[in-house]
Amino acid sequence: MSNQTVSPGALLAGRYRIAELLAEIDGARVWRAVDEVLSRAVVVDVLPVGDPRTNLLFDAARRAAAAADPRFLRVLDCDMYEGVTYCVREWAGGRPLERMLASGPLTGQQAGWLAREVSEALENLHRTGHSHGSISPSTVVVTDAGAIKVVGLATEAALRSAGPGSPEQDVRALGELLYASLTGRWPGAVPAWGLHPAPVEHGRLMSPRQVRAGVPRSLDDISDRLLSDPPRHHAPPITSAAGLSAALSGVVGSSHEPPNQMDETVQVAQQNGSIDDATQAMPQAAPPALDPTPAYQPTNGHRAETAYAAAETRPQRRQPAPATSGGGSRRRVEEPRQKQKGGWGGRILILLAILALLSVVAMAQFLLKGAMNNDQGGDDDTSGGKPPAASTPPPSASGAPAKIVAAKDFDPKPEGNGEEHPDEVENTYDGKTSTVWTTMNYRSNPEFGGQKPGVGIVYDLGAPTPISKVVVTLEGDETSLQLMIPKDDVSQSPSKVNGWTPVATKEDQPEGPVTLTPDAPAESRYVLVWLTKVPKADGGYRGTIAEVSIQK
Repeated sequence: MSNQTVSPGALLAGRYRIAELLAEIDGARVWRAVDEVLSRAVVVDVLPVGDPRTNLLFDAARRAAAAADPRFLRVLDCDMYEGVTYCVREWAGGRPLERMLASGPLTGQQAGWLAREVSEALENLHRTGHSHGSISPSTVVVTDAGAIKVVGLATEAALRSAGPGSPEQDVRALGELLYASLTGRWPGAVPAWGLHPAPVEHGRLMSPRQVRAGVPRSLDDISDRLLSDPPRHHAPPITSAAGLSAALSGVVGSSHEPPNQMDETVQVAQQNGSIDDATQAMPQAAPPALDPTPAYQPTNGHRAETAYAAAETRPQRRQPAPATSGGGSRRRVEEPRQKQKGGWGGRILILLAILALLSVVAMAQFLLKGAMNNDQGGDDDTSGGKPPAASTPPPSASGAPAKIVAAKDFDPKPEGNGEEHPDEVENTYDGKTSTVWTTMNYRSNPEFGGQKPGVGIVYDLGAPTPISKVVVTLEGDETSLQLMIPKDDVSQSPSKVNGWTPVATKEDQPEGPVTLTPDAPAESRYVLVWLTKVPKADGGYRGTIAEVSIQK
């Protein structure tokens, strides 16, 4: 068998029935096929006999198989059959971004949400030391259900002989994708992906707001920090997927549900019975007002452009309507000047009013002092004419926030693997609900696949502290959680789950703030927020905590 003999109807490796040609990349062919063993659609990359990319494809398949984020389409099989190298990947019905942009740019909410979903997937991938290597409008797909899938992890770059790539290249490519989604133009010198090049002014790429009216200023700022070298207004560049995820979450939120407009587009496609028809249904209205976080503010001396942009939406001060009768407008303008010439009578009246007010204040103070003396047992002045000493202020009321000095994810072995996104823990007490901590993704069930009783975060208050309540802001519905403190020594943090005792429990809580109040007075240096059930997310189950507040 050769690359040329792999054609519709052929059975590859005794299992994959070839259906239709999807693409051809430098002699390599990409087919849609049917896995006849599992009765499911797949994508098969096929290299001809002796192709020098064979080892690159095998290596890319191994790296892709290690990716755990469900937004990446998995590599299912990679082998040789009768001299032909083939690589089998998951199939996802949907629309590539390339096809969506052929109908025009996305709204601000759509573009920001899509870029954030891809950046989060890349963030998880980059933590493992790997990269995608070929992020583009053709490798990002919006599925029939409105979810984001990233195609060709590592394998796409291998087919194009582009090498493994780097995290920095992925972030740059994602910046290009965001720019194209906002403007319908490609931020390069030549046309690409069916899009015309973006305009350039004085040798510098014009920002999205300069290209298309209505682009939210916050997304314009993020795009500029990704692509401009250096960014405008001395803003810090965004060079990592983690930094991009955080910036986009501050603008579009952290929900994994697609924006309403995308939901409507998917519904139209399903009603028409053809996902291709969905590209015609993409709304073309200007993006909505989307600025929950301000754009980066420039330093002094570089505010002209920002001030001009702000003037586009700043309401104009309404001037008083001129009088319409007999020259009244002129008299109204000159009237203050006439008052300034003489107006002694008006000044005397003002002075008299002030004196009357002072008299009323003095009388009130006299009456108040007399009332205080009566309350103290008579008219005798026992203070020697001095004002009474100030009373001792009451002690601080309970419910004041306790200071969190440190925190750590808690996923004890042997049931757990020892960590649950430790780098995100600080997001839960930074005072911002736009930054979050998430658990790993569990595929089997909401109780962590039955592998362990739960996962959580231990908060260190620095010293034993009274705990009146803990407020946990959740994302996603049907989360069960417990508030726990050490069983024995509250100045020590137990390393095992059985070293903690629950003092408050909440079952199947909706998204938003959840208050955990101890059943009895509690005091501890360490507090454990423990998740025992997590909501459905991204084809599996994952818990999300946006913020934790511990109150005395």
